[in-house]
Amino acid sequence: MKKYFFLFFAFSLLLFTSCKKTEIDSTDLKTFQSSVNDLESSLNTIQQIKFNEALYILKTFGVEGNDDISKLKALSKLLEGKKVPEILTMADAVAKKNSVEWASTSPPSLGEMNIFGNVNATEKDPNEIDASSLSITTTPISVDSILGPKALQVVPRLLDNSGTPISFTGAALETVMEVSSNGTRLLTSKNLMQNNNFKGFTLRFASLPKEKISNGTIEIKVTVKSSKKTYQMIKASVPVNTKTLLEPTVKRSDSMQIAPPTSEIIDPNAIPVPATTTPTAVTGNPKSTVLKFLSNLGSQNLKGAYDVADNPSWGNYDNFSNPNSGFGAVKNLNVNSVTTSNSSDKNAAVNANYNVTDKNGNTVALDVTYGLKNTNGIWKISSYKINSSQKK
Repeated sequence: MKKYFFLFFAFSLLLFTSCKKTEIDSTDLKTFQSSVNDLESSLNTIQQIKFNEALYILKTFGVEGNDDISKLKALSKLLEGKKVPEILTMADAVAKKNSVEWASTSPPSLGEMNIFGNVNATEKDPNEIDASSLSITTTPISVDSILGPKALQVVPRLLDNSGTPISFTGAALETVMEVSSNGTRLLTSKNLMQNNNFKGFTLRFASLPKEKISNGTIEIKVTVKSSKKTYQMIKASVPVNTKTLLEPTVKRSDSMQIAPPTSEIIDPNAIPVPATTTPTAVTGNPKSTVLKFLSNLGSQNLKGAYDVADNPSWGNYDNFSNPNSGFGAVKNLNVNSVTTSNSSDKNAAVNANYNVTDKNGNTVALDVTYGLKNTNGIWKISSYKINSSQKK
């Protein structure tokens, strides 16, 4: 009898074990949760925590949805047929893409995460932050000596009733930044606020289309979601550096119009005149070329400056970079204004007003007209005329 009981117990155990899933089943949310639990049960304690953190990263940043249920459904479809190593790899990629300081190989950092919720939890939820309001600080960064700041560091802080930043750690608060100008949304970025030393977002001006910026300012809205409350703050009229915004791409196309018939009599004995070559379509704009030239000069990247020029009067690179008679004498340069005075398919003229300081400390204010030409579809500086100079 004992023998039969043992065989029955062994068979039942084998049957139970064989029913455990080894990959995600997204048939419905019930099978999805069941398969997640099965995968988790095969891991040790630390691995279980990292696995749940990975699921949280993917649910927060890897899928879209209007509510928790829709996000879970999207996540289940994303993970269909995936095993634990694949899920961890996916979470690593999503975290890196969204600049979230998390890695599957690092120690647990987000606490006890459960994407399905845990109504039986007895410990305090690390995402249950008691704050009164939210503040936003913007700081210009990546300052170029010629162009000025190229980005903003946007740092949100949760505050108490007195306006003092609160102290917390071990959280994983979904934080969203939305950037717009005059009501037009320009970009959205997500991150996780894990503690009160959150670094925030780096907003690069080159990611903002210049033609959509109104009055040189933007609005920044930041939303921070805790377990029980959503905090939101809008910072309006934030100035941007218009010199470093994303320039619009000028697309050129051949005319599709049919020329009207001509009544001209063609002499069959006439010598044919070679057709005029149509200039190659230009990418970029002449103003950007001059700004790049001046930026390279100011940072003493003389090779970079020389590469955007094709001016015979400057000679070869050795002459151009000569520290006594060439641009090698430039120590730094501060641009006041750069404007395009005229432009065609072949040629352009750009006026630049700037202060240049040599290596002896002498500063001169210059007003210069740069001539540019279309060289194989790229604007190159072909002439250089100093209109006025004044020693500072």
